[in-house]
Amino acid sequence: MAKVRTKDIIEKFNLKLISGEEGIDRPIPTSDISRPGLEIAGYFAYYPAERVQLLGKTELTFFERLDDEQKVIRMEKLCTDITPAIIVSRDLEVPKELIEASERESVPVLQSTMKTTRLSSHVTNFLETKLAPTTAVHGVLVDVYGVGVLITGKSGVGKSETALELVKRGHRLVADDCVEIRQEDTDTLVGNAPGLIEHLLEIRGLGIINVMTLFGAGSVRSYKRISLIIDLELWDQNKQYDRLGLDEEKMKIIDTEVTKLTVPVRPGRNLAVIIEVASMNFRLKRMGINAAEQFSDRLTTVIDDVDHVDHDER
Repeated sequence: MAKVRTKDIIEKFNLKLISGEEGIDRPIPTSDISRPGLEIAGYFAYYPAERVQLLGKTELTFFERLDDEQKVIRMEKLCTDITPAIIVSRDLEVPKELIEASERESVPVLQSTMKTTRLSSHVTNFLETKLAPTTAVHGVLVDVYGVGVLITGKSGVGKSETALELVKRGHRLVADDCVEIRQEDTDTLVGNAPGLIEHLLEIRGLGIINVMTLFGAGSVRSYKRISLIIDLELWDQNKQYDRLGLDEEKMKIIDTEVTKLTVPVRPGRNLAVIIEVASMNFRLKRMGINAAEQFSDRLTTVIDDVDHVDHDER
């Protein structure tokens, strides 16, 4: 099933449909936009017909210089059975040759009041968001001090209860139980809640609560970039947990690696405070302040000093 169709960009950008109405259900397979200047000049060897085509002042001014026969041929070649749409920007007049060719091939011809570069940027951003690779993860996504924290762990470990405590402390819930994640760039993951469970938290013993109704609009947000993963697991006495924080573990989601911390859970540990501190520490690391490395450097200096004193005494 196609993620985006021509009618979606018509609605999103309030475009005027000039001709080719039969093709408004055509799928748009790529976020790349084509400005077919070379094609209008007659070079169709590498014409990317599957892209949305954008005609601006430059292309149409050149087109007007062609003779009548060339105009018909070029527009017929521009309109193929896989072209999702041809958009004319700046409210420029649509050539009659384009209208005729588009009606024959059912290629939607659209008109926009926006400038060409601005329209190209907006349409590209919209398509990149819609066509981004997606996945779903079992967990809770919370905005803690501006850091998107994805809390994962086995069912019943206390993810939702921890999120509730964080919300009560002034942080914002993005999604509970199921987090839909899309990769918007090579290293950018954005998470949101499925529409059915948006703003809802499931707490065992209480049931489902509406966070926005209970705590106000400031306690939720629709989406957030994921910067940190905190995996909650029941305390295992036989497992060695990281006590310094020198080793940075990563978790791969789609094609992006995200910093991951494993936090053991046992009675008496305040997980909300631990996650708050982890978020603040993560921000400090991004600013170049790494407490674990500073401690390691101090320790190395002390050991070197002791070795030097021992050597002198000998």
